[in-house]
This record gives sequence, structure tokens and C-alpha cells, in this order.
Amino acid sequence: MKIIENEDNETLSMVEEHQFKLGFIEPEGEDFNIWDKAVKVEENMYYHKNEPIPQKGKIIKTDKPTVVELFCGCGGTSMGFEMAGFEILLGCDIHQPSIQTFKLNHPKVATILGDVRKVEAHLVSELTNDQAIDVLIAGVPCQGFSLNNRKRHEEDERNLLYKEFIRLIKALKPKAIVLENVSGMKSTGDFVKTIEDDLSEATGTVVKSKMLFAPDYGVPQKRQRLVFVGVVGHDFNFDEIQKTHGETTGIPYVTVKEAIGDLPSLQPNDSSEKYLFPPISDYQRLMRKNIKGDVLTNHKAPNHPQETIDKIRNTEPGKPMYPKFKQRIRLAWNIQSPTQVSGGIRPQFQFGHPDDPRGLTIRERCRLQSFPDTFVVTGGIVQGRVQTGNAVPPLLAKAIALALKKYLQ
Repeated sequence: MKIIENEDNETLSMVEEHQFKLGFIEPEGEDFNIWDKAVKVEENMYYHKNEPIPQKGKIIKTDKPTVVELFCGCGGTSMGFEMAGFEILLGCDIHQPSIQTFKLNHPKVATILGDVRKVEAHLVSELTNDQAIDVLIAGVPCQGFSLNNRKRHEEDERNLLYKEFIRLIKALKPKAIVLENVSGMKSTGDFVKTIEDDLSEATGTVVKSKMLFAPDYGVPQKRQRLVFVGVVGHDFNFDEIQKTHGETTGIPYVTVKEAIGDLPSLQPNDSSEKYLFPPISDYQRLMRKNIKGDVLTNHKAPNHPQETIDKIRNTEPGKPMYPKFKQRIRLAWNIQSPTQVSGGIRPQFQFGHPDDPRGLTIRERCRLQSFPDTFVVTGGIVQGRVQTGNAVPPLLAKAIALALKKYLQ
């Protein structure tokens, strides 16, 4: 028997402890294949599987359109909707570090830590003080559809969690709904048409979907998300989601250099808590807006073994670091980042820094997702990767929210 280790060898004692607790032991022998689709999907040890834990927020009285977010993660969608002038009432997620991060960045907002399958509508209503919900959002778990998932298949049980969203739509009766997922859903069975039909039946209106390309909305990452939108009494027009970058706008896509080039250079296991350079791009100025003083958070480099350091150092920027994992590249300054992923339960560093021989810090990952520097991620580097990889880019969510807002006025 041998332990399946994080190949980057980061915080090894913690990884080993977690693996033993979870039973992630790889049996010896040719018959065992961890990637066999018949082998049950591994779960993050930070998932709260017991009864949901509600936490009240402050009673919010507002004239702004209101939002409840299910499967909220660390809060990328909520952040984007806030940027567009919405009021967030509640966030719900099963991942404990994500809820901690959500609460830290939305201190007035109610939260539920737990499996949405165990969350009843009356609990949501109680925590939101029975306020009307304008928009109910769900970023349903995407791993079952993800093209990065080597165990991706149509029968993955996570693919059916959207039905919990439908259950709560029927009970809470929001004015509008937003469901988002990865582009891989398009090629997994007939899920897109089925979900459109099921959501349309639940809301009593026509729900449509469209693939959105994050760089079109100012995100320095080649991320695509499939978004479903429905508004009661209206026919939502996706063309009203305004692009801010790209050919049709005359404004070039944001590059890696424009996104993270102002952040201090670090060697492996080093950290910096201060900005050393002024912003050099409009994007950096946007990310650093509202920062007090020169305090920089979440900028700690991973602690790699020498073999990994050498691998990154010897890889040309823009090229893969591992022959078997072409998506794990060393970033180049003049490109957009490929899609950041959560990395499963043992997330590795995924991308190398363009200049430094290391993986990215959580702050750099946040920048590539368009989280402002005021947004602080809790839970350490490994769980920080989970949170940032799962998140919807706030600037993408903001663009959706601004288009949707017109239908709610």
C-alpha cells in the first residue's frame, strides 16, 4: 500500500494526515485504477456533511435588488453582483473554508454551511427575514462536467445537484434566476436542453443559456462559463450583457503582466505583506482600489521541493511544465491565463510564475480571477486554490448582473 502524494510535495505532513483520515490509499496491483469512472469521486475533507449550520447576518433593509446565492463558494458571483449594485442576503455552501471566506468578505450577510440537499426553504426565509428575493443564483458544482476532470461522465451524481436549485426556486419564488456551470456541460449528454426545460417549468418563464468568454468582460483568463438566465415575465436577451474588452470594443484583452506585474517578486516559500511598486495598468489600479495604505494580503509563495523549482525554472514561459498535463503551463507575461481550476481535493500549483521559479500565490490567483485586492481568502494555500479555482470571476458576474438589473427596475 502507498500514499498518493501531492507531486509538488507541499505541506506534506498535512497532506498525509488528510489522506489517511479520508482513506485515500492506493492499493498495489494492476487492477486498481484511480481514474476508473466506477471508483467513487473523492471528496474534500472540509465538506460539512452533517446538519446545516446557519449563521444570521444583520437585518438588511434595502432598496437595491436582493440576491441569495446557493453553492456560493468563496463569493465570486456575489462580489460581481455587489459591484453592479445588488444587495446580498445569504450565501450557502458545503465547503467550510469557502463559507469562512464568504463571511469575512460579506460580514453583514447570513450564511448556511452545509449540503444544499439538507437545506429547507423555510431556513433561507428565516435568515433573510422573509424578504422578497429578486435573484436566486446557483453555481452548481462543475467537476462532473469539467473537461479537466479525467473521471468526467454523464452519470456523475454531482451533475444532478441543479435539481436542488429547482426545488428551492419553486419554494422561494425569486423574480429571476441565474445558474452557471463550465463549458463541458455542452458536451455531456443532453444536460443543457434538459436544464433549460426544467428551469423554465420551475420559473414559469423561458430560461435561456449562453457560453460567455471571461476575457470579453475584463478578466485576464481564458475562462468560459455556461450561464442560464430566466426572468419572470420577461424574455432575457443575452446580447444586453455588455462586453468591455476584445475586438468589438477596441480595448485589448488584459494580459498576465497587466494583471499581476505589480506584485512583489517572490522565491518559493517567501511572502510579502506590502506593495513595492505602483500599479502599471488600468486593471491593477482597479484591483488596488480602496486598499488602505500598502498592506498586501494572500501573497505567499508555495513551498516547493528543489525538483519542482528546477522544473519551473527550466520551462519556457507559455509552455507546459509536465508532459502528461499540457494545461499546467508556466505563464507568460503577454498572454491571458488558461482556466484556473480548483484541482480537486489535493490541488497542485497548476501554473508557474513567468519570472520566479514557483507556483502562483493566492493573491495572484485572485488577480487572474478579477477579485479585488480587498478580498481576503482564508484557509491557506491549498484550500485557497480550491476556492479561487471554483469561483466565478467577479467581473464576469458583474456584467451579467448589470444586464439583469434592467429587468428588475
